[in-house]
This record gives sequence, C-alpha cells and structure tokens, in this order.
Amino acid sequence: MNRTTLPAAILAVLLALAPVAAAAVTVEDGSGDEVELAEPAKRIVSLAPHATELLFDAGAGERVVAVSSHSDYPREATERTDIGGYSGPDMEAILAAEPDLVVAWGEGNPRGPVRRLRELGVPVFVSDPRGLADIPAELAALGRLAGSEETAAAAADDFRERLDDLREAHAGAEPLRLFYAVWDRPLTTLSRGHPVTEVMELCGGENVFADAEGASPRVGEEAVLEAEPEVIIAGGMGDEQPEWLERWRQWPELPAVADDNLYFIKPDILQRTGPRLVEGAERLCAVLDEAREKRGSATGDDE
Repeated sequence: MNRTTLPAAILAVLLALAPVAAAAVTVEDGSGDEVELAEPAKRIVSLAPHATELLFDAGAGERVVAVSSHSDYPREATERTDIGGYSGPDMEAILAAEPDLVVAWGEGNPRGPVRRLRELGVPVFVSDPRGLADIPAELAALGRLAGSEETAAAAADDFRERLDDLREAHAGAEPLRLFYAVWDRPLTTLSRGHPVTEVMELCGGENVFADAEGASPRVGEEAVLEAEPEVIIAGGMGDEQPEWLERWRQWPELPAVADDNLYFIKPDILQRTGPRLVEGAERLCAVLDEAREKRGSATGDDE
C-alpha cells in the first residue's frame, strides 16, 4: 500500500466505524442515573403499566417484547409476554425475553430484581414521575433509547400543550376543596408526592390532604369530615364507579354531599403516571367546572 492510497483506506475505515459510534445513546433516567446503550434498544421489557404506556406513546411499541401484568393499554400491549406483577416480577420470564433494555418503576418495583438485572449487565431505565413535567421528559428519554426520537418528541409536545391549555383556561378559577379517594378499605388518598395533586391545583382544586405524609397516605373518615371537602372523587380499581363512593351520602352535612359533588374518574387515566394522565387532567378539570356551576346556580337561587 503506497502513501497515496493510505489516507483513502484510513478514511474508509473511519467512515465504516462512524455509524456505530453515532448510534450510542446516553440518557438520564427518573432516578437521576445515566443509562447508556451502544445502540438503540431492540428488545424492551416493561415492569409497570405506566411504563408500558410511556414506551408505546414514545414510539417504541414494536420493540416492547414483554410487559408487567395489568399493562392493558394500548391494546397491543396485551399481546406481549406477561412477566408478572410489578411488585413481584418473574426474573426467569424477564431474562427469557432477552432484553437489551428494561424499564422499571422506581416507586413500585422491588429493588432486588432491578439490582440483579444490572449485575447481569442488563441496562435498566428507572421511570419515576413525581410531577407533570417528568412525564414528557421520560417520553423523550425513552424515545432516544428506542431510536424513536421524533415520535417521542411529538408525544411530549402534545402532552405539554394540552396541559398548558388547561392551565390557561383555569388560571384564577374559584378554588374548591377536593378529596380524592384511591380506595375505601383502608381509606387511601394521594398527597403532594403524587402528580395528581399537581393536576388538582392546575384545575383550581385544593387537595385537602396535600401535606399528608407519603405519596398515598391512609386517612380516617373523621379526618375527611373535618376537612370538609366540597368535591369527592373516587378512583377504585376498574372502569365502573365503585359502590363505596355513595357511602359518603350518610353524611348529608358534608359540603360535597350537600352539593351532590360525588364523582368517579377512571383510575388508569389519573392514577397511572403515564401519557394518559393528561386525559385524566381534562376530566378532573371538567368535574370541578361542573361543581362551580352548581355553586353558582345555588347562589343564584338564594338571591
């Protein structure tokens, strides 16, 4: 090889290596750790329903090969291998899926399996949305890891824009005291540690247990009665209104009961910290708008 051909040969080698180097991806996950992949992930396992929704919305659905139980949205997710519940994922099933990326839930998954996956060299992205801004940020990060940046960016922008519209529409809205019941036995609510409280505030609601300890604190009926919420919203476990919501009518002096402000919002669009949370926000804002109209009508009748 002579001197005139050597530079061309070196250039050819560099050009051949360039795409490999350019494909490497590094992002920060929800826990603040860096996740690095040599190339975009081709086989992804999700360990929580909200993470599954984030992945599909970020354009990575075709690369998702296994999901946790109850990953029921979108419909395509139900066709993936089930690796068990988020609180006890099946390690054998996860490893059998041969993932090059696992998306875990920081608050919900046990630390043992996540630590073990990392020890085995499996990259783990920890999803842990604590506020509304974290959801579009995680959409963008997962899009980068899956090589679907454009789809993820569009989804993130749509999420932000819809929230901005709600925020603008409800700026200065008359405040309403709100109690959100996740479940009744034990009676459980959500505090400022969960994005739902931020949604309430965006819609002009005041979470009566915003400052309670823990993201999903247990409370007593007496505490709810003392808080005198003007609106009560039930979550529950499914698509139908839980029967226990009506039990609050045994206290007719409670403002929410007196004004007939007992509502149900499907829990998967409000309690899951995924992209459909904006749908839950739109529904919650509509509920509070209706409650304000009732208050206005009552005031008009008094006059």
